[in-house]
Amino acid sequence: MNLDEYRRTASAWLLDNAPSGEPPEGDPVARAKDFMARLYDAGYSGITWPARWGGQGLTQAEERAFAAAARDFTLPTYVFSIGLGMTGPTLVDRGTDEQRERFVRPLLRGEEIWCQLFSEPGAGSDVASLQTRAVRDGDNWIVNGQKVWTSVAHHADWGLLLARTDVEVPKHKGLTMFVVDMRHPGVTVRPLKDMTGRANFNEIFFDDVPIPDEHRVGEVNDGWSVAVTTLLHERLSISAGVGMGAGRDDPTSLAALRQVVDTTDPLVRDELVELHIRTRALALFNQRLSQETKAGIFPGARGSAAKLLLAELYLFQADLATRLVGPESVVGGHPLAHAISQAPGMSLGGGTNEIMRNIIGDRVLNLPPEPRVDKTVPFKDLKVGTQG
Repeated sequence: MNLDEYRRTASAWLLDNAPSGEPPEGDPVARAKDFMARLYDAGYSGITWPARWGGQGLTQAEERAFAAAARDFTLPTYVFSIGLGMTGPTLVDRGTDEQRERFVRPLLRGEEIWCQLFSEPGAGSDVASLQTRAVRDGDNWIVNGQKVWTSVAHHADWGLLLARTDVEVPKHKGLTMFVVDMRHPGVTVRPLKDMTGRANFNEIFFDDVPIPDEHRVGEVNDGWSVAVTTLLHERLSISAGVGMGAGRDDPTSLAALRQVVDTTDPLVRDELVELHIRTRALALFNQRLSQETKAGIFPGARGSAAKLLLAELYLFQADLATRLVGPESVVGGHPLAHAISQAPGMSLGGGTNEIMRNIIGDRVLNLPPEPRVDKTVPFKDLKVGTQG
């Protein structure tokens, strides 16, 4: 099937299967799972993922063709975004064959929902300072601690957990990655409301939660390198689809703003052109990084550049919408109010803008790094978070 035919077939399938109009009553997660199952069975979930583990085994060209077909639809896939964009790719890259066999296909088909368990109250931007402990007990690891700002954890069946397994070594060297059962009775999930009034992320408490060693991802105390893999996928997935139709329902997007502002004003047109340039440039940059990743070329810290550019784009869009539409745009109930309130969150989630700039300066531009006094000190001797 050539690409034009592939896109036409995908468009026809979406026209028949993608939701339209107001969402029906009932459980939205159940509806999302039903849609993901049909998406997978039709061959449109995991398009470039390895066929051996349940993907379609196709190329970036088919993935871009499907994205182009999907740009006019709003797909109910948010609860699967962490699994599809972060934890699933990590398992494909770093998991065992048994882990891939067990987890990847159910993830792609929407049968199981995943979350990512990195940040803690005392370890946000400095994730390596985390204190959640995993202690070996025979064939199991016993986990105790707390995580926070965890998206979709209140729906999740499984989580990718980064925990400390050795306090006698420097903080980056004593971490291990695990797959944890979010339905275990020792796991407590508490939703947290943000400034928009919604509760899309959570705080999680682990009390003597056993994890079998077969659910360890990577080697013991090599969790930081696994986490770097996850963070790379996270930053790429956060910016994925920008300019390719992913913002169809975003009231601050170019298409939406053109409907509510005076486009005959040359100054307004200049502002809208600037928004188009920023959006399209980021879309192409992200597409290049994605193609390199699929080709086995590690984008490294340039993924942080994509994430930083997206955060700045969100802030620019919110500021532009406020200036062009006027004060009524921030009044509760206005279509723009939620989007404007949500925009600052993008500069925090997935790594703050300041951390992204440090990474880019250090690892892309080769600028002198900031002084660090904790890279050679055993974790037990550090004063981090609530410790010591």
